[in-house]
Amino acid sequence: MFWAAIFLSAKNWLPWAAGFLLVAGLLLAWGYRATRIRGGLRLACVSLKILGIALLALCLLEPMWSGERAVPGANQLLVVADNSQGMQIRDRDAGKTRGERLQGLLADAEKGWLGGLNENFKVRPFLIDSRLQAVGDFSGLDFKGDGSSLTYAVKTLGERYRGQPVAGLILMTDGNATDVDEAMDFTGLPPVYPVVMGKGEPERDLAIRKVSVSQTSFEDAPVTLQVEVSVTGYKGESIMASVVEVSPGGTNTTMLSVTNQSAMERVKGQTQEVKDDTQPLVFRFLERPISPGSTFYWVTMMAKGDTKTSEATLLNNQQLVAVNRGEGPYRILYVSGRPNWEFKFLNRSVWDDPQLELMGLLRVAKREKMNFKSRVGENSNPLFRGFDRKTEETERYDQPVLIRLNAKDEAELRDGFPKSAEDLYRYHAVILDDLESEFFTQDQMSLVQRFVSDRGGGFLMLGGQESFNQGKYDNTPIGAMLPVYLDGHAEVTPVNNLKLALTREGWLQPWVRLRANEGEEQERYASMPALQVMNHTRSVKPGANVLATVQDNDGEKYPALVVQKFGYGRTAAITIGDLWRWGFHDEHMMADLQKAWRQTLRWLVADVPERVEIRAESARQEGHGAVRLKVRARDAVFKPLDNATVVVNLKSMPLPTATNTTALPEIKLTAEPSLSEPGLYETVFIPREAGGYVATAIATDANGVTAGTALTAWASDFAAEEFASLKPNRELMEKIARQTGGEVIDEDKLAAFAAKLPQRRAPVMETTAQPLWHTSWVFLLALTCFLAEWGLRRKSGLA
Repeated sequence: MFWAAIFLSAKNWLPWAAGFLLVAGLLLAWGYRATRIRGGLRLACVSLKILGIALLALCLLEPMWSGERAVPGANQLLVVADNSQGMQIRDRDAGKTRGERLQGLLADAEKGWLGGLNENFKVRPFLIDSRLQAVGDFSGLDFKGDGSSLTYAVKTLGERYRGQPVAGLILMTDGNATDVDEAMDFTGLPPVYPVVMGKGEPERDLAIRKVSVSQTSFEDAPVTLQVEVSVTGYKGESIMASVVEVSPGGTNTTMLSVTNQSAMERVKGQTQEVKDDTQPLVFRFLERPISPGSTFYWVTMMAKGDTKTSEATLLNNQQLVAVNRGEGPYRILYVSGRPNWEFKFLNRSVWDDPQLELMGLLRVAKREKMNFKSRVGENSNPLFRGFDRKTEETERYDQPVLIRLNAKDEAELRDGFPKSAEDLYRYHAVILDDLESEFFTQDQMSLVQRFVSDRGGGFLMLGGQESFNQGKYDNTPIGAMLPVYLDGHAEVTPVNNLKLALTREGWLQPWVRLRANEGEEQERYASMPALQVMNHTRSVKPGANVLATVQDNDGEKYPALVVQKFGYGRTAAITIGDLWRWGFHDEHMMADLQKAWRQTLRWLVADVPERVEIRAESARQEGHGAVRLKVRARDAVFKPLDNATVVVNLKSMPLPTATNTTALPEIKLTAEPSLSEPGLYETVFIPREAGGYVATAIATDANGVTAGTALTAWASDFAAEEFASLKPNRELMEKIARQTGGEVIDEDKLAAFAAKLPQRRAPVMETTAQPLWHTSWVFLLALTCFLAEWGLRRKSGLA
């Protein structure tokens, strides 16, 4: 535009200007001819003087300087200020907090940078913490908000002003958002110009960065809490972390405080010295919850001894963590071909366990108890001779004699092993012990396979004289899902004096171990009595894991415990047939055997689906701290249950440090069917208070029959999320700016940016023009040329 304007306004003068510059150049060359300046220096002096004269001559032609700028008052500019508690942080070597510096930028804004923007834009001020609020000015900044929904604010304002002329969004924050979603895309939104408050970390601070929860079937410590702590300014000092289980009171009305004496007795603490405060500390707590179901743990930390400087904040030194272990009871069906010691020890091991229920179906006799000699050609038993047809009594005569143990009611297992999915799927696992395949019909064996692959149940076969290959399970649906091959071992070679040992994979499975360390576990295995009964198998199937082996006197090893995934469930094979010998040795080994059985059964039922399940997932896009509750309901054969009514009852429990420890009233929500998945029901809950939440889902089918209930828990700890990181998140702000076409602005450059913002591209622009004569840079450039030429001559002694 500039050079076009020059050409149009001076096209009639160009011949004269060219002639003038040619004459001036010749005169200057002739003038320098008699001087001592030679070569390149003479050419430089002539060029500089010609350029200065040309610039002044150009101004006489009155060319116009043209450009574009935003039309005053036609575009909107959104200014968002962070009002969260995180802005109270004071950076290292900083005299003011981030919030105080933000208030300083906005204090005289009407007369400064913001006043200039008001002349060119319609400025819309907003405050953001856990929610977005439109305000008249920024006088309401108090930095008490319990969240920083920054990405929510950017997306919401982009949607709210879609289709309107928005020149940009100035976001004044430290960038530490509590609603970060890595998959979120900001493309297509108005340009965002983050003003990042803060340049580093505070001088001293402890912060719980992350708490990871893992669960195993290891009885002594089924829950592991791994606490990752960031430390700043504590090099050489000792940090103590502690964990206490906090559970609801008797009626779920109050949360047990950590100051309660009974709770303090359960506090576990660990101490570590900070050797390098650039690396996080990691604490591991092995916990055994007091009660089944959902449990909360209160994690805290502090520096031991006197501290010279106070921390930046104490709100990130504590965190509430929820652990969902399942309530049970988990029902296990044990089927044996004969009464044996194995069931006795199994039953005794879970007798006092509220989460495991063992139902036994034991065959005490096969077909006939006595054989009566019949007449030639007579097929029926002679005791029934004289009847016209085979009665119900004669039909039962040749059936195996079964006894039921621990049955829930009179009807359970009355007709023997289940023949329908409705009857079998009520169990979580099935154990077969010393029972041949001919005991089952083909349909029953296929049903057991579907129980594992489709329903997701657990299956375990124990060794015995009629198990595995000796039970003729090869080429059957049950044999197909075992983790070992059964073919190729028609002949059995006796083995004895077998010593049990764990494999490398076995050492990695907590449920296989009984001791806390490897040394004690190896000592335990060395003291175990030798075993005498084992079923040979050809080999292990691909994908299966051998967790334990036995070794005979010749050093030959055989697989003893093999596991694998099968469909949605899992299967296991224990080829040993006399583990009961372990319990006969002494009292301690009896306790070990019972503990081993409990851990094995817990592993077998772990992750087995229930008819009704509930899961809490973060739904930050729905609001601050929002949780989406997903309920999956299934019918008796574990198909998706449609047309169900799902109600979710919510109970809340305040944090242990809350002033008011009374729980809020119970909330009842109705979950709606999902459009994406059959049998899935969803509802969204947005908590207003920090604390622990327990949700109980009740699903009822179309006939009004309760399909089942499920429970889950989670913790909403707003302060822990807000102060998880105190270092300004410049990376997030750069990502938002880059995707929207904006740029990150330093707080000390805000005024200069605001002055240039009207010249940036905006939805509504106008063209401006002014004479080149009125621009100062032309004269400065000409003056620079003359001074440079004079300097060169002075350097040569001619000035």
